[in-house]
Amino acid sequence: MDEKLRIKISIADRVYPLTVEPNQEEGLRSASKKIDVMIKQFEESYAVRDKQDVLAMCALQFASQVEQKQIDYTIDSEDIERIKRLNLLLDQYLEN
Repeated sequence: MDEKLRIKISIADRVYPLTVEPNQEEGLRSASKKIDVMIKQFEESYAVRDKQDVLAMCALQFASQVEQKQIDYTIDSEDIERIKRLNLLLDQYLEN
């Protein structure tokens, strides 16, 4: 049985101690680095005085990316279903 790991993740110059499954560590560290990169980009691009504002902007950015992927997936799924229906109609037509 895997034991949980105790790790420390740094975000916006604050350290957060976490207890995680071993298979989660890499993803959490990668996410932490992406957040810090995004924070730097926002701080360089906008006149932001408060870290909370920058973190809110990061949260919005990441959440919008997730939402857009779900929207794109739904559209792709609908297209696939339409193609399947058309394919079925073509098969039926060719059989007659």
